[in-house]
Amino acid sequence: MKKEKITPEDLFRLKTPADPRFSPDGKRIVFSEASIDQESYTYHSHLFVIDRSDYSMQQWTFGQSNNHSPRWSPDGKLAFISSRSGEPQLYVIKSDGGEAKQITSSESGAQNPVWMDEQRVLFTSFLREESLKGNSLHNPEHPIPFELTELRYKSDADGILHGRKNQLFIADLTTGETELFLTCEGDAASPAVSRDWLAYIHYPEERPGKGMTADVHLRSLQTGQDINLTEGRGIFSEPQFSPDGRYLAFLGHEKEYKSATIQKLWLYDLANEALICLTGEWDMHAGDAVAGDAIYGSVFPGIQWTSDSKGFYLIVSDRGSTGVYYGSVEGLMYPVRMEAEHVSGMRLHPSYHLAVLAISTPEFPSELFEVDFQTGDSIQLTRLNEEWLQKSAVSKPEPFETEAEDGWTIHGWMMKPADWNPEKKYPVILQIHGGPHMMYANTYFHEFQVLASKGYVILYTNPRGSQGYGQDFVNLVRGDYGGGDFKDLMCAVDKAIEQFDFINSSRLGVAGGSYGGFMTNWIVGHTNRFKAAVTQRSISNWLSFSGVSDIGPSFTESEVGGAMPEDAMMLWEHSPLKYAARIETPLLILHSEKDYRCPIEQAEQLYVTLKNKGKTVKFIRFPDQNHELSRSGHPKLRVERLHAILNWFDEFL
Repeated sequence: MKKEKITPEDLFRLKTPADPRFSPDGKRIVFSEASIDQESYTYHSHLFVIDRSDYSMQQWTFGQSNNHSPRWSPDGKLAFISSRSGEPQLYVIKSDGGEAKQITSSESGAQNPVWMDEQRVLFTSFLREESLKGNSLHNPEHPIPFELTELRYKSDADGILHGRKNQLFIADLTTGETELFLTCEGDAASPAVSRDWLAYIHYPEERPGKGMTADVHLRSLQTGQDINLTEGRGIFSEPQFSPDGRYLAFLGHEKEYKSATIQKLWLYDLANEALICLTGEWDMHAGDAVAGDAIYGSVFPGIQWTSDSKGFYLIVSDRGSTGVYYGSVEGLMYPVRMEAEHVSGMRLHPSYHLAVLAISTPEFPSELFEVDFQTGDSIQLTRLNEEWLQKSAVSKPEPFETEAEDGWTIHGWMMKPADWNPEKKYPVILQIHGGPHMMYANTYFHEFQVLASKGYVILYTNPRGSQGYGQDFVNLVRGDYGGGDFKDLMCAVDKAIEQFDFINSSRLGVAGGSYGGFMTNWIVGHTNRFKAAVTQRSISNWLSFSGVSDIGPSFTESEVGGAMPEDAMMLWEHSPLKYAARIETPLLILHSEKDYRCPIEQAEQLYVTLKNKGKTVKFIRFPDQNHELSRSGHPKLRVERLHAILNWFDEFL
């Protein structure tokens, strides 16, 4: 049977399993399945439970809503978040399933549930300023002026904050009451509990010249004593207590290389009141740094403790893959699973060295597997995308390496067209990831498959600045945007043309988003070898970016190396807009109107400048979307975006 070429609309057929959780007795696994309804263009997610006695699967939630964040109580009840009543609220289902009971009715909704005991659930929610309570922030009949007094007043994820603070609340199932549990200056997030302590992440208000920090706090559940373990030294996340309550493990760094610092693993010994970095000499990123577009609803699992409290498992990014490492409280670290794949989710069995992993490869959208870390044996638990895979012509990328001008090895992949014929020559599209401190990886990437099905060779690499290749490599790009990174990408193109004789060197395209959009703008302003380009959610002018992005001042100073206004000339030297008059490559500009990370004025400046100079340029604006359009934006607009990219390259390549 001839397989079908992959289209933008195949996005509606992909399903993603996420956030697997073992029941307390280890006999069942709950997870959420996310998908897109093609008729309504809406995301849906539902909870499914797998019985490990025969690996049968049963759906527990239904309807046109999002149900996610399942959390087992110690006695087997299941708490989760559902949007079935409008705002996401906390619900609970009994251990044998059945009808869910709504627990909260918060005006700001509920997120991130954590069981404190059999009857109490912690969760996070926005706490609004008193002057805003009872007022709709989106009602044009009752507009509210917003007075700004803080440096950080907007967020790409949450929009204009209007004085909202994320705080911790507690819901009591016995009384049915919900009350504020912890409030602090700034935001509180990521709660974790032991018998005696609460751990949480505190995001204080950003201080001028200091950048963002995120601290790990411990609060006694008996006395209310609050201890700041990290004292403003960096950015930390994902606290998790050991089962015996003696240790608290978390991830983070002290900003030694500012935003280019790789993430490390830390351990606090509550008995001895000692904090150590377990991976201080370890040149690997503890976490998932993968850039992708086909995994949504995923929840990073953080540190997973073994039942004896002597060790733990965590996901690590390494050379374009993510795998699982084991660590001990003494500091021993070694890999237990490192394959050419993307592990995006993990949950450890409560008693054994056994876990459920969410795994994807370039040819295989994410599915759940049960993996025994001691034997290496695995069982595939879900086959959500099997029917689609059987009929779709999925292209297989090939690993690719080149040497940079200064000797660094640049790693990446080359993906042939779906109907590749060795007798033909094909146009190639260079793809550039965002971040820049992320990485392309061995994972399914829908945009690349769509382009390959249309007859394009896809070249995607991890130039300097990418995660997964050590601290020095990540740090190389800071203060040198448009320098060594530009040369890395051009070396990769030259090497691909030399190595693969089916590439038509006169038909080169380039595309990228965020930092990749910056680099696309930079490339077409410094060479005319590309015949078509697509820049998305991009940066064109560092001077204005510094004042309009939700991370503008800290990112510009940390990454580009200067601050406004004293370093204005240096920032302008690194701005693609300065070189716009040189651009001859037909350029498609895609940007979301509510992008607060790389605000749309960056696209507007570039478009108006190019149009005013008579260049070949088109500007497409996506209403009501933020920086995450390609990954979690409105489904219809995600598909429209893919068609726009295809049409542009079809016209000019």
